[in-house]
Amino acid sequence: MDRIAKVLVVEDEPEVQAVVQQALEDAGFEALAVASGEEAIELLRRAIAGVCGLVTDIRLSGSMDGWEVAHFARRLAPAIPVIYVTGADAKVWPSEGVPDSVMFMKPFDPDRIASALHRLLEKSRGDTIS
Repeated sequence: MDRIAKVLVVEDEPEVQAVVQQALEDAGFEALAVASGEEAIELLRRAIAGVCGLVTDIRLSGSMDGWEVAHFARRLAPAIPVIYVTGADAKVWPSEGVPDSVMFMKPFDPDRIASALHRLLEKSRGDTIS
């Protein structure tokens, strides 16, 4: 990766958000963090240049969930890497999740999220929201 890749983290639990954000930054990413699906959609609508990955919880505060955020991001950038994190909703991932996404169950090792994101970015050929 020649430039710092921006990743959007959508997580409404402040402690989890901070741990994921730190792990991504330690792995060389720039992590932009929001707490709700609505905030995430607003950032994506404003087309933050260079957002090249999404890490989202599924159950979020507000009316939107992580499934909706990921589908919206994929409409903007069809190959953008998506990583879901959840404590309960993994069983519906095959029907609700976007193709070629990754699921982590809480609790998880945050370093594994950064590793998975690196792999997905290599596979996606760098599709970004710009």
